[in-house]
This record gives sequence, C-alpha cells and structure tokens, in this order.
Amino acid sequence: MRLSYADEMLLLNGCPGVIGLAVVLSGEQPDVEQVRARVAERWAGLERMNCVLDGPRGGTAVRRGLFGRRGRMRWAVPGPFDPGAHVGVTPTKLDDLWTRSVDRPLPGGLPPWRLHVVPDVAHGGDFALALVAQHALLDGRSLATLMRALMDGPAARESVRSAPPPRVGLRAAGRELRVLAAAGQALPMRPPGEPCSSVAVRELPAHTVRSARRQPADGRGATLNELLVGAVAGAVRDRYGPVRRWRRRDEPVYTAVPCDLRTGATTGELGNTLTVVRVLLPVDVDGPVARLRAGQAAMAGVPERAAAHATVLFPAAEAVRRTGPWVTGLLADRGRHNCFAATATTAMKWPGGAGTFQGRRLVRTVGLPPLQHPGTVSFALAQAGDTFTLTVVCHLRPNDAERFADAVVTEFETWAGMATPSVP
Repeated sequence: MRLSYADEMLLLNGCPGVIGLAVVLSGEQPDVEQVRARVAERWAGLERMNCVLDGPRGGTAVRRGLFGRRGRMRWAVPGPFDPGAHVGVTPTKLDDLWTRSVDRPLPGGLPPWRLHVVPDVAHGGDFALALVAQHALLDGRSLATLMRALMDGPAARESVRSAPPPRVGLRAAGRELRVLAAAGQALPMRPPGEPCSSVAVRELPAHTVRSARRQPADGRGATLNELLVGAVAGAVRDRYGPVRRWRRRDEPVYTAVPCDLRTGATTGELGNTLTVVRVLLPVDVDGPVARLRAGQAAMAGVPERAAAHATVLFPAAEAVRRTGPWVTGLLADRGRHNCFAATATTAMKWPGGAGTFQGRRLVRTVGLPPLQHPGTVSFALAQAGDTFTLTVVCHLRPNDAERFADAVVTEFETWAGMATPSVP
C-alpha cells in the first residue's frame, strides 16, 4: 500500500515521530494476558495495526529510501500482529514512560505501536493503559478511536460532524499558500546550547477550565482550542518576553494546529486523516484577556483554511507527487525549520461517555504530543468527562517543559479568577 501524502510528510519531517495516549483507570490492575486477549479481540482485524514499513532497507533508513527509483517505502501487512510482542507491563510511572518514549522511534520489524500496562500511574487512578505509536502510522484521532475500542461493550461510534468540509475556491487556497510560505520567528534559545527533550504533565481542575471558558466577560466564551492557543501565547511571553524584543525582527510567531479531516462517514478511519494549519500566536498582545481575544480571532478561520487543504492543496500535492516524489521532500524541508511553527497546540476530547475497561472506571486521559524540531514546544490538552490534563513536550533547555506547563496553568487560573463572566 502506498503511503499517503500525510504519512510521507510525517515520515520525512526529521523528528522522532512518537505520539501516545493513555487511559488512566481506577481498580485492580488486570493480568497482562487479559489485556492481550482484549487487544487481540478488538485490534487484530484492523489492517492498519498490522502494517509495517517495507522497503529496500527493511524500513530502517526510511528518509533516504523514499526517493530512490526503486526505494519508495510502502505499507506492507506481513501477517497478524503478536499481542505478546506488542503488549507488556512497564515498571515505570506514566510520566517516566512518556519521557522515555518521546525521543526514541520504535524499532523496525514489527508494526510500529506498543501498548503498555502501567501499574504506578498517579493522576487519580490505580493503573493505566498507554498506547505509543509512530505518527506515520496513526494520528491522534486514531489513538482515541483505538483506545475507545478497548473499552467494555460494543465500540461506541464517535460523534463528529457529518457534513463534508466546506468547498473553497482557488483564491482561498492561494491565501493559505501565502500563509504557509510567510516568514516566522523561532523561540530564542536562552541560554544558548544543545537542546534536549523534556516532558511535563499537569492536571487542570474542572472548575478552573469551566470558569476560564466563560471568558472574555463580554464575549461568547471560548472553546478549549482557543483557550489553549491563548494560554500558550501567555506562557511564551512569560518565558521570553514580547516577540519584538527577541531579535528586533518583524516576523510573527506561529503555532501549528492539527485539524482532523474526518467526516461522519469516516469517523473510525485509522491512519493520518489530518492537516496542520499555521496560526498566529498572539505573544505580543498585552494582557491575558486580550491575548485570548486575539487567539479566538486567529482560530476563527481555521475550519475554512483546513478545508482548503482537504479540497485543493492535498489533492494537488497528491497529483504532483505521483510524477515527482521529490515534492514531498521539498515540503517536508519547509516544515523542518523551527521558525515555521515555534509551538504546536492540540486539544483532544475523549469520544463518547467515560466507559470502563473490564469493569475498571476511566478516570482521565493523558496525551503525548510529538517531539518537534529543536527550539520548539508541543502542547496537548486532553479532556475526558470533567477531567483535563495538559502535556507539554519541549525540545529546548532541561526542565523547560515544567516551566511552560506551569505558565499555561497560570494563564488558565488567571482567566478563571476574573469576575462577571457573560456565558453561563
């Protein structure tokens, strides 16, 4: 099977490409064989979970092998996966598992995913099931679909929009191309030195998020995505100051916002059915409420811009790469620069009701966004029922993830503490 355009872009972007989603559960930890049996029952028949990268070098040197005349990588299904090789118990805590996994691509030879039973989880539960996968195989929506499928009872159908994305014209696609090509600014590396990865997880109280969503007081209230973009802008400003002081340049700072392109007919589709929209991060705007307003304004055009990707830009790229495979490499090289998107912001909502796993109650979900290029930060805010969990992945200085996570939480607390919300 040919890799999709999105698969190839993720494979060629020069990053480790590991993502994850954990479900934290309350109750006695099940035997690992019970977990393997559930995985075999629910996932063995899913073709995507049986795929391995196949090529002339066995799938290990994928970035160079993609472009040889005979070296193009493909997805192959050598046979059903072995639950014993993919599902195991990890002796570390969940936060330690995320830290250990984020910068280490999964080894070849097996389908690139693993499910960990985590006995010492914290975060209000007794154990967790943590799915780690290469992003080229699965996107964030796929992780949620798969973990939802492991829950008790029949797999619930996710509730997403049933209408196809809005149709956009060439003019809108042209505007989007100009945004993709615009100059941006990278985060200043202070102090300078060799960047390293760090991961931090924070729990956000439900009342704090609910109160924050009612801001600004004279507006319509804010979505979770808008809150995250506004809070990240505040966290970046807190860490580095206004952008105009960084390098005395006029270029703005951008964040990458992943957008799911599935419709009602493709809700449960596994793989990479997504695009990334480049959004201005309002770091230079003074005041938390003003930054939130600016984030809302920047996010307002995201659905139409994502539609331009889905209906015009992606089909054009697919057509070109059939005759010129090098085009994917050119586009991937553009995204490799940390000035293309200094941050990435993702809001993840658990599909359907909370549910149980073999009678154990779901407490919360914890995401693991991918480690991006040196000089970048990724933020994922996961919601499951009334629980909210922030994960920050940095490729900057040691412990920067902790500093950014605390700054984002502070922004939420600031909004929550403001009086006279207008939205009930």
